[in-house]
Amino acid sequence: MPQRLLVIEDEPTLARLLTYNLTQEGYEVETEDHGTAGFEKASREFFDLILLDLMLPGMNGLDILNKLRTQGVTTPIIILTAKNGEAEVVQGLKSGADDYITKPFGVSELLARVDAVLRRSMGGDEGVLPDQSDASRIVLGELEIYPEKYEVILGGQSINLRPKEFEVLLYLARKPGVVLTRDDLMNAVWGFDYIGGQRTVDVHVSSLRKKLELEPESVHIDSIRGVGYKLVVNRKRSPQHLV
Repeated sequence: MPQRLLVIEDEPTLARLLTYNLTQEGYEVETEDHGTAGFEKASREFFDLILLDLMLPGMNGLDILNKLRTQGVTTPIIILTAKNGEAEVVQGLKSGADDYITKPFGVSELLARVDAVLRRSMGGDEGVLPDQSDASRIVLGELEIYPEKYEVILGGQSINLRPKEFEVLLYLARKPGVVLTRDDLMNAVWGFDYIGGQRTVDVHVSSLRKKLELEPESVHIDSIRGVGYKLVVNRKRSPQHLV
């Protein structure tokens, strides 16, 4: 049975393009162009994932998101936002959104993000290993991490990381696609009693990013201002844009 997706988007052209591209991938897609109607449908019916525009008539996307989560609806939600909507993205992620896409976006990025969120919601973690038979190795696309040996291989080449850089990468890699706060990283890598500031996290992430530039199309670290960071795997950009 195909997975059911709900698109709540009031711009007709974008709604049609989203529906077409998602349907071509085998998803069953329903649309609503009004916030209130979208909220009611999302509350009443089961969907595997919701694509939610933030600027909607009747009820805006953030209100829809907050009300759904308050009611206990756990359907994965990807918010759609304009380029200058950074504050709304931060608020949306804090309110329970699973991911976001900034307009304009490419078809391949859309499909990759939808696929990643759906896999996470079904218990997958974007191809993360180990399983029980190989607990000493994590594989994320072209990225291989060997926790016991503090070794990292990217695109077949060894990457030399300092110990704390390795631990930051390892923590991100265990939750790929998930936004982790600076506090999360600080506590996991440096410990609860570390007296340094969050700037330490930023410095290590910046250095780590430079070392991952060997395969930027395979894996990179996204920063969510005001929140933290997430590891993005196998995200491919397309020269085509939906809008």
